[in-house]
Amino acid sequence: MKILDSNLGIETLDVRVTGRVQGVGFRAATVRQAHLLKVTGWVRNAADGSVEALIQGSPEQVDRMLSWLHRGPASARVAEVTHSENHTERHFDNFQQI
Repeated sequence: MKILDSNLGIETLDVRVTGRVQGVGFRAATVRQAHLLKVTGWVRNAADGSVEALIQGSPEQVDRMLSWLHRGPASARVAEVTHSENHTERHFDNFQQI
């Protein structure tokens, strides 16, 4: 972990995805997509059946990742994606499933 320099143009979002998103390979597919887009952060299942993620990257990278999260993998049925800005100073080195 590194401290994030606020002048780098890096955006960090907390994301929640609802619908049929657990038990369908959503997290593994999210990790693959994040690696393709060079987004950092993490993804995990939430107790309420949703999937939570923290995504970090340039505004363009984050927008592309959000667009993908609205679809998810073919086996998922995304109902809603909500997000909020996260004002962390933490800089993630990679994207992982936790």
